[in-house]
Amino acid sequence: MGNVAYMQGQLDNAEKLYKATMSYMLAGDTKEDDNAILEMSLKLASIYAAQNQHKLAVAGYQFCILTLEEKIAKEKDLPEDVLSAEEKANTRLLLGMSLDSYARYLLNISELPAAQKMYEKALQISNDVQGETHPQSVVLMNDLATVLDAQGHYEEALTYVRRAAELARDTQHPEEHMVLNNLAAILMHKEDFLQAKQVYKEALKQAKQKGDAASVQHIQEELAELAKRRKGSK
Repeated sequence: MGNVAYMQGQLDNAEKLYKATMSYMLAGDTKEDDNAILEMSLKLASIYAAQNQHKLAVAGYQFCILTLEEKIAKEKDLPEDVLSAEEKANTRLLLGMSLDSYARYLLNISELPAAQKMYEKALQISNDVQGETHPQSVVLMNDLATVLDAQGHYEEALTYVRRAAELARDTQHPEEHMVLNNLAAILMHKEDFLQAKQVYKEALKQAKQKGDAASVQHIQEELAELAKRRKGSK
């Protein structure tokens, strides 16, 4: 029920339901570092982030990340008959989700170096557990490029976003047009206007084909900005 309320944007109701469920589980035999508890803790942190309750959001994210890191270290050498490889992988992926969610929040509040660190860790986990070609790895590569670009680290950002664009194309990623849009934006920031225009046009074509009206509008606005910058640079 908490998940339904969360998905419907009923955040206050979702918070109450998650807290009630966690209290019930913890009163039984469930441990504080159980993945089900930590998943709900992560959702609570996301709720606080959405409500601009900064201290609660940060405390929630850090609790999830630190608890999961400790759990992974503790379970690392357990044999397969005690804890399966799949269970270990699921815990690592939950840590990756926590890092990703925290990174997005930090980016939103302009804590850029901290966001970069979280994205780097999340990407490493996704690459290790799911592989570089997994859709989530591509998204994280693109997000890491965004935060690097925002700090003016254009060359490093370009390395990540170009790789993300290659993988998105090769795997027919559903968000390839968004990755291309990000690649074009970074090229524009580097003042590589000609290449930026070409990439924007390809992103626009794909966005139209996918019926993504919001992206179409955004890319058209970016193309207008690109035209202004090209004019101003002459």
